[in-house]
Amino acid sequence: MYVSKVHGQYLIKRMPDSGPLHSAEKNCPSYEAPAQLSGLGEVMGLAIKEDVDDGTTSLRLDFALNKIAGRAPPTPTDSEQDSVKGETSKLTIRSLLHYLWDEARLTHWHPGMEGRRSWATVHKYLLRAAQGKFTKGMHLPSTLYVPEPFYVDRKQEIEQRRSALLAAAHKPGRGGQRLFIAIGEIKAVTAARYGHKIELKHAPGFFFMMSADLNKRLKVFEAEKSLWNAYPDIHLIMIATFSVDVAGVAELEEMALMTVNEQWIPFSTVEEKSFLETLVSDRRRFVKGLRYNLPSTRPLASVVLNDTEGKHTAVYMVPGNASEAYKVALAELLADERMNHLQWESGNAMPVLPPPSVRTVSEAA
Repeated sequence: MYVSKVHGQYLIKRMPDSGPLHSAEKNCPSYEAPAQLSGLGEVMGLAIKEDVDDGTTSLRLDFALNKIAGRAPPTPTDSEQDSVKGETSKLTIRSLLHYLWDEARLTHWHPGMEGRRSWATVHKYLLRAAQGKFTKGMHLPSTLYVPEPFYVDRKQEIEQRRSALLAAAHKPGRGGQRLFIAIGEIKAVTAARYGHKIELKHAPGFFFMMSADLNKRLKVFEAEKSLWNAYPDIHLIMIATFSVDVAGVAELEEMALMTVNEQWIPFSTVEEKSFLETLVSDRRRFVKGLRYNLPSTRPLASVVLNDTEGKHTAVYMVPGNASEAYKVALAELLADERMNHLQWESGNAMPVLPPPSVRTVSEAA
């Protein structure tokens, strides 16, 4: 660990690549699962560069934060890319969401968190995660809008704080119109006079206008929309870039969606949702793996159980139609002797999980 000063604040930071060396069993807040088990391993050091000297992190994004007249609008992506360069050198908008979710430790779970996560928690730790992150010459918090928890009796002051952030939209500076990044839980998608509009659950009365063309191009997120439609207890998270016109109306430019369960832990299938529910109800301690830029044709550990005796256990949810290339890449992950590994092929019954250690069971009691 080391101490750095960022924007006048002293922060305790973890040395780069040292996350797996911290103790998960003792609930060390600096523990991270090995990066190579998730999509983080592909982008760390390339799209994400940590500077130990000043404690800042530089992010390379593959999407714009300014809008140039005449430039074609970006195509929404779920990051199913084939180019190696595209996978590793820059963060897509989805992978930025995954990175901030990881940095906010919203992918971590232990029994003591039960009943303690709400949007207030998510808001607090997402903003904290953005501190010290820089991209395109800007401090990320200066362009990041995460709606704060809404209270009717504080409506005016909440709206004033949002207006103060978005006032930078029309200040002179970078070429083109400035774009902001929004992260929030979708409450409703409704028809507008022209196109559609999105309302976030914690920003009532503030609408993100969506063109008919952008709405059509969101078909890459049919799985997320299907899950949200089927399960009323889950949350649909949006990350999007947006502009603000002279009237103060927000217009979406590029976006991605992510489903999270009641504990705000991301998942992508019904099977994975059920698996996470089992882990939570069994009072297990684990870290959820996220894809970042990795396409679904490449393997990753769905979760790492960090409460097992001795070595931690990586659990892989393997699709029934996995290709030979997928199996070869999975074999490389399974060869890591620092971890225990467990495969679960889609369509089969959930395998018996290794039990938690005596230490973690007693701590959870």
